[in-house]
Order: sequence, then structure tokens, then C-alpha cells
Amino acid sequence: MSPHVLVTGSGGFVGGHVVAAAGAAGGVRLRLLVRTGPSGPGPAAGIPVTRVRGDLTEPASLAGVCDGVDAVVHCASRVGGDPEELRRTNDLGTRALVEEARRAGVRRFVYLSTAAVHGRGPFRAVRPGGVPLAPVSGTSRTRAAAEGHVLAAGGTVLRPHLVYGAGDRWVVPGVLTLLRTLGARPEGRLGRQSMVDAAALGKALLSAALAPPDRVGGVRFVNHPRPVAGEDLLTAVAETYGLLPGAVPGLPLEEARARLRGHPVALHHLELLALDHWFDDPPVWDALGCSPGPAFAEGFPRYAARYRNAEPAPPPEPGRAQDTPDAALSVPSASSGEQGR
Repeated sequence: MSPHVLVTGSGGFVGGHVVAAAGAAGGVRLRLLVRTGPSGPGPAAGIPVTRVRGDLTEPASLAGVCDGVDAVVHCASRVGGDPEELRRTNDLGTRALVEEARRAGVRRFVYLSTAAVHGRGPFRAVRPGGVPLAPVSGTSRTRAAAEGHVLAAGGTVLRPHLVYGAGDRWVVPGVLTLLRTLGARPEGRLGRQSMVDAAALGKALLSAALAPPDRVGGVRFVNHPRPVAGEDLLTAVAETYGLLPGAVPGLPLEEARARLRGHPVALHHLELLALDHWFDDPPVWDALGCSPGPAFAEGFPRYAARYRNAEPAPPPEPGRAQDTPDAALSVPSASSGEQGR
């Protein structure tokens, strides 16, 4: 019988790509944890799908959601907002789901985390285990706590950095906000950024859930092997949308910072791009048996039309001035990650 996988956060940015990856691959059955909306069978791309109600903030509601499944892919999270809600969803909710999976005898548990648990950079060619956890924001702190529950149960934690592609509301929209607000390119060398296409990340999460237990475990970084220079990222976005003609002079970094005071989203992205955030783990893709997808220079153009009328990026969470971006993974969401679509 085909493997049965429970997915949380299927209505969110990355979770939706896990569902798409399962539909493209076939040979798998999905159960989607939803907070509201109908339970029971649901449509998908040619694979059996059911929906089951459950709320990470109400542990009793999770009873039975893992019965009969072989693996869990946990993508649901809350980003920003009330600290107690963050704790209830990301920390205690994950703990409750891990406990339910253990009770049900689930063999594989895969958690989508974030490189933001390492806090502020710079990070240069960092391997898993190479730097300590140092979360800055409430979101990152509660996600680090969630990692602890998963790892204690023998699960797998995948940490991407910047995630772009269909559904992205933070990375490229934030760069657009920066360029439009600044009206110039920051001069000089910016940091190198680890990036990954959301479609490749969705496949990686599914592959980790289906892989033999000895193939992928513990903490792994999941980014394209080639980091992107911050200035190349800005140039690609600026040229794609015709924002800054060649005649526009560059702006020294300190002057750019001064100009962006009072513009928290733009300043947040400038500070992020100014430092290296390079998380290096190329062997993970061979271990997962899937491709890291295209490098940013090749992958970004295929999404250009989707970003053309993008809404402004949401403001950064207070206290996260240079923290790596939780919001690159998701946006403030329901605790199951889906609200009945």
C-alpha cells in the first residue's frame, strides 16, 4: 500500500508546495490537518487526500489525527503576534503533535523550521551544528523550542533561509519594497544569501518523510548549494522590473540606512542583505534523492509575472532587526496552517 503522510500547514506557502510535490510524484496518500472547514475526502492532483480537523493550540483536538499514517510533515506555524499565541502554536502545539505521532507509532516526523533560529549573522559557509541557536524574535524562539521536541523524538528538522517562488510574500516583495523606497542601489559588496525555490523545498520535505530512517535525520540546512550575492539579488529584481536605470547613482550603505529610517520593511531587508547568511549543506540533496532546483538567477525569471503586482511585504516582527527571516517561510496563519481554503 502507498505511504500515508499527514501534512500540517497545507494551506500555507511551503505546505502547499508539499501537497503539489505529492501530487506530481504520485504513489502517496495525504491527510491534511485543517483547523476549520470540512473534514473527509478532498480533491488533489490525482492522489487520495483526506482532511482531518485539529488545532495545534488545542492538544485534545489532535487525538487520533496520526492514526494510520506513516509520516508527518509539519509545516504549520505562527509568525509574529502575541507571544503566548506563538508559544501555544509553535512550541506547545508541536510538542502535542509529536506526542500524538509517537502514540500512533508514526515512523517519520519532519519539521519545517528556519535558519532564523541562529539569530543574527554573519554566517559564512555554516554547516549543521556549526553555530549555536541564538533566536532573537518570539517566533524564532518558539520554533527553536519546537525543534527540540522533534529532535528528542528522533525526528528530522529542515532549515531553509530565504524561500522564494509561487506564494512568496516576503523575500522578493521585500526586495521590491527596498528598491522602490530607496530609489537607488546600495553601493559595495553585500552579503551572500542562501536561497531555495519553494517548489524544491516542498519536494525536499516530502522526500525526507518518505526516506529510510537512516538516510536523513537530525538537523539539515536545505538551500541551493550556490549562495546569492546580495548585490546580484538586488540587480536581478531591479532589472526585471525596470526600477533603476543605469544612470541612477549608487548610494553608500550608511547613507542608504539613513534614508530608510522610518521605513522598517525596507530597512529590515537592507540589513538582512548587508550580512552573509550562507548555510552550507550540499550533501542533503543527495541524501534526500532530489534536486535543489534552479539557482536563483535561473529560477527567479519564471516567477517574475507573479511578483509584478505583489503586495508590500509585512513588517518585521519587533526585536528582529537583523534576524534571519521567519516570514520567508510563512505568514501569520491559523494554528493548523489551513482554514478550509
